[in-house]
Amino acid sequence: MRRIVSVLMENQPGALSRVVGLFSQRNYNINSLTVAPTEDPTLSRLTLTTIGDDRKIEQIIKHLNKVVDVAKLVDLTEGSHIERELMLIKVKVTGAQRAEVKRIADIFRGDVVDVTPTMYTIQLTGTSEKLDGFLQALHGTSVLEMVRTGVTGIAKGEKVLSM
Repeated sequence: MRRIVSVLMENQPGALSRVVGLFSQRNYNINSLTVAPTEDPTLSRLTLTTIGDDRKIEQIIKHLNKVVDVAKLVDLTEGSHIERELMLIKVKVTGAQRAEVKRIADIFRGDVVDVTPTMYTIQLTGTSEKLDGFLQALHGTSVLEMVRTGVTGIAKGEKVLSM
């Protein structure tokens, strides 16, 4: 099962390396990883996705809690949460295909952010499933390049991950 883990950690050199090293040492895989500063300049939030059963995730969380730079963490998938991912995708479009690709982008609430005579660059945000669905809807369209940020998330409501 895919899990989203949000980690509040010290904004110090080497902190990210220690967290990633923990996964590497124990042969756990990180599917996506995002890191950015928080409202507190001394802390960063790391959001990672991984796959594992409850026992494996429990072990990951125990090991993460032992990392000296980790201040607090939460498995977002255990509760109600909001998750988003950003994708930029360049697709080759000509003739009638231009209107069809634009229509598909509109259905998925994507924005065409760059246009040339033979290409669209589309920006799309949403859950990973939504982005995957968009890619499936583009069947028959030539994808020239694609980049995705990875998942970031936050708990719904008044629940706050802070010090």
